[in-house]
Amino acid sequence: MLLEIIAALVVGGLLYHFVFRKRDDTLPMGDGWWGAGQRQDDDNEDIRPFKIETTEEELNDLFHLIDQTRYTEPLEGSRFNYGFNSTHLRKVVSYWRNKFDWRKQLEILNRYPHFKTKIEGLDIHFLHVKPQNLPPGRRAKPLIMVHGWPGSFYEFYKIIPLLTDPASHGLSDEHIFEVVCPSIPGYGFSEASHKQGCNTVEVARIFYKLMRRLGFREFYAQGGDWGSQICTNLAQIAPSNVKGLHLNMVFASSNSPVFLLSILLGKYFPGLFGFQEEDVRRLFPFGKKVIGHVMKESGYMHLQATKPDTGGCGLNNSPVGLAAYILEKFSTWTDPAFRDYEDGGLEKKYTLDDLLTNVMIYWLTGSIVTSMRLYKENIGRGIGVAKHEKVPVKVPTGIASFPNELLHCPLMWAKLKHTNIVSYNYLPRGGHFAAFEEPEILAKDFLQFVAKVEQK
Repeated sequence: MLLEIIAALVVGGLLYHFVFRKRDDTLPMGDGWWGAGQRQDDDNEDIRPFKIETTEEELNDLFHLIDQTRYTEPLEGSRFNYGFNSTHLRKVVSYWRNKFDWRKQLEILNRYPHFKTKIEGLDIHFLHVKPQNLPPGRRAKPLIMVHGWPGSFYEFYKIIPLLTDPASHGLSDEHIFEVVCPSIPGYGFSEASHKQGCNTVEVARIFYKLMRRLGFREFYAQGGDWGSQICTNLAQIAPSNVKGLHLNMVFASSNSPVFLLSILLGKYFPGLFGFQEEDVRRLFPFGKKVIGHVMKESGYMHLQATKPDTGGCGLNNSPVGLAAYILEKFSTWTDPAFRDYEDGGLEKKYTLDDLLTNVMIYWLTGSIVTSMRLYKENIGRGIGVAKHEKVPVKVPTGIASFPNELLHCPLMWAKLKHTNIVSYNYLPRGGHFAAFEEPEILAKDFLQFVAKVEQK
């Protein structure tokens, strides 16, 4: 009898969600102007080459501020459970100050072609990497890849060659890509909005205009973290242009009764909700695996969604404070078990050179405050109230589900929003910064997704 009642509740929830509940089917493209002052008549649509450069004065100022840092001794045995362990922080900072070769990293950063162009009043920075060894008669497929916070375009440096020249890296070259990696406005070398309201939908439109300006009518989109939301919004406002959407983080539609029922009953009746054994392992017990984990890892989000300018002020003036704030995320968001390591497990998946290069992008551009404002523009206005949260995504979608992602989204939850999922895979290892941490795993999943889309 209990099973019949539960089945009725599930069926009723599904009917409500798919039949009776009114859903918006489109997300308007809209328009905007985020530059300083009054809107100009037209953007200058020139695309200008750009090179990342640093003066000796900037580096000397950085070293001076590093040398002024005050440290607080950590609690005995606390490891990374109270945040970045300051004993290990001293070691990281010593490497940064004495051994880190920024000039060498600049050469690496400038290895790919950088550009800037003005869109909706903002100078938008992006990489545009074309295949160097494209076989005769073949055409590369355009792909936009969007980073999140506290990452940057640099997250994609190891996956780009796997997509632009897959054969040289032991991957199938059935599909070859030219890759565009923009910096989100207010991140790194993209100008920050001068006005309130520049949320992920507005950024998606800016990136749509970027892709059209580069001459692409159809293209693929890939992202995680904020990049996932931006690419999803891009698929909502321009479904005829986004040929396929690939995500390594999915924001579930939590306003459905099916979602709530699956939380309450999914552990006991997983088959009713399409849960696989891996879903159950990642989600339950829900209080510990999800709520407890979110409570431990979401303090930054509340701060940035409410008072980013206050929270970011100290970070923008202390390079060591900035490094601790950012690098702590590359510890516990890569693997929550790293909280129990004295060094946060930072060098298990990354090199200090790679981690500090990402920090340097934030420091030298002074962009930590403006990057944090994206939380205010989205979450700060309320969860579940934005129009895009109620609009289904009809573009062919692929989901790469990494085991240590901050929030696991089962296929059934993803289907509440994404109505055309052609690929959903549980991947063997990896966390939040997928392209940075496991570029080959992500590339393989993306390539098999594209193969399925092209076959259809």
